[in-house]
Amino acid sequence: MEEAKWYVAHTYSGYETKVKTDIEKTIVNRNLEDYILEVSVPMEEVMEIRNGKRSVVKRKLFPGYVLVHMIMNDETWYVVRNTRGVTGFVGPGSKPVPLSEAEMAAMGVGDVRNIVVDYEEGDEVIATQGAWQNTVGVIRSINKQKQTVTIMVDMFGRETPVELGFTEVRKK
Repeated sequence: MEEAKWYVAHTYSGYETKVKTDIEKTIVNRNLEDYILEVSVPMEEVMEIRNGKRSVVKRKLFPGYVLVHMIMNDETWYVVRNTRGVTGFVGPGSKPVPLSEAEMAAMGVGDVRNIVVDYEEGDEVIATQGAWQNTVGVIRSINKQKQTVTIMVDMFGRETPVELGFTEVRKK
């Protein structure tokens, strides 16, 4: 069986989530679970300040695009291409071009199950670089997708969450 690759489908702006939902429904209806493995609309959390109030909101990383992890064949191409809101695949003409491993890694998407870290939630770690260098904290969560850990540090007598990259901390 051919290897699944990540492809980029272009959508009408604002239709990304609807396209994702529709493709996922079609996968189930047509029993394509073995061919279309994942549909993703990469999001990022952004601090927004409106009317003097701070809030964290999720924002699309690539507006107008949906990532599809699939084995490309006539049926999967047809299903994605003919989903309402999809205008085509990214690639020259009608030939979809898969994303490279380097492109996927740069976006923090892809197969991250093989990342092994020598710490886990609850462990005490020390920041090794950046603004938090030499700060000691306890790991509250680990996000393999983003390759970050959230540690709790004591700041002004309060426990405060700080997000650091995998390479910025080590076990204490």
